[in-house]
Amino acid sequence: MHRRRFLQSAGLGLPSLALLTACRADDIDAATASEPSGRTGVIVIGAGISGLAAARHLADQGESVLVLEARDRIGGRIWTSDAWDGAPVDLGASWIHGTDKNPITALAEKAKARMVETDLESTTEYLTDGSEAEGAQAQALERWRDETADALTAYQNSQDRDAAMRGVVERTLGWSGLTAADKAMVNNAFNDYEHEYSGSVRQMSALYFDSDTKINGPDVLFPDGYGQITDLLAAGLSIRTGHVVKHVDWDSDGVTVATDKGTFRAGQVVVTLPLGVLQSGAVTFGPGLPAAKRAAISKLGMGLLNKCYLRFPRKFWPDTDWLNYVPAWDKYGQWAQWINVTRVNGQPVLLGFNAADFGRTIESWGDAEIVDSAMETLRTIFGRDIPAPTGFQISRWASDPYARGAYSFNKLGSTPVMRDQLAAGVGDRVFFAGEATHRKSFATVHGAYLSGIRAAEEITG
Repeated sequence: MHRRRFLQSAGLGLPSLALLTACRADDIDAATASEPSGRTGVIVIGAGISGLAAARHLADQGESVLVLEARDRIGGRIWTSDAWDGAPVDLGASWIHGTDKNPITALAEKAKARMVETDLESTTEYLTDGSEAEGAQAQALERWRDETADALTAYQNSQDRDAAMRGVVERTLGWSGLTAADKAMVNNAFNDYEHEYSGSVRQMSALYFDSDTKINGPDVLFPDGYGQITDLLAAGLSIRTGHVVKHVDWDSDGVTVATDKGTFRAGQVVVTLPLGVLQSGAVTFGPGLPAAKRAAISKLGMGLLNKCYLRFPRKFWPDTDWLNYVPAWDKYGQWAQWINVTRVNGQPVLLGFNAADFGRTIESWGDAEIVDSAMETLRTIFGRDIPAPTGFQISRWASDPYARGAYSFNKLGSTPVMRDQLAAGVGDRVFFAGEATHRKSFATVHGAYLSGIRAAEEITG
């Protein structure tokens, strides 16, 4: 439950998407011109935090930089919505995961952004019937979590042949002999890994799923939104939004980037497209990418975490940071984790998460069906007389053509070294950044940021 990330918005009574996608940085180069300009030094594809980090570093080193962004806003998978008065919510990245020596912490301090800590120990847990987990049942829930973790650790310590996480744990715990209540608790443990890493436990690598390195310190949220960080980085940069890149080509003279609004020339290009977009083939690459890079793109996993913000006329839940629900074993992964947003912005808002398979399933549902499903769980926990929500904001991140998922994970069949191969430049012309390219901090904002700095330094030497 460390990484709670990413979504797009669609909701009751919200402004049009055109309004929500308005660029937040007030002083971005009037760069909204659609006509290509003359040759520049470096083109950066993508105005997410990795692209902005690369562009900021290059510009500060005196390079001429142009950022091309497909959306009509900056930030990529960082997106703060001001759709609700007095209750900004992050539709994309939410947390700084570990504040100690984290570069995002330094940026937040520079931006004078307020931060609020969240504590995983501050959790109220509910069983399938909605009753609070106490006594022997609370101990059983914790025991199954420990046994799940122990099974994975034992496998990693004893095996060199990879397997899917779920199969490893089921074999160790004797899944077929478990009661329905025990299966529900094991499933809850499985789903926690899915919320953390975004992939299905049927697809995640048992050997490598947790090959990342955690940063010490508390996890913090931004009451006024993560957009403060991208605004800080974007200030003064030349950014052209609404430019959908179609093709990247290069030769000994430089690079050519073709968009739906024209073609741009530069000496080098930094590609910060999300892994899901690279996998989709929506952007093609001239002479072709090296075999190792193509294999990395194909074999690494692009996961999913969908969000549903619900705003209520009053608060009816406890004051803990987290609410954890154990669905019936045959309703795997449905509305199991909620965060108390009231602790962050003082408003009566709950945020429900759905990861991996169920997160993908609900993308085909209508808004009303998603809200009804969420409310059924909340009514199971808090009773039938709780108020209906007055507003909602819902994610469908896998359906976003400029993301194709939330963040990357180590899929069965991939290895950590593939992230290095994904990050590797092509000659002295084409460079790559993004959270999926950071071997030790994939799926984090700080990993994305550091990857952008790394790509920029590869250009400047």
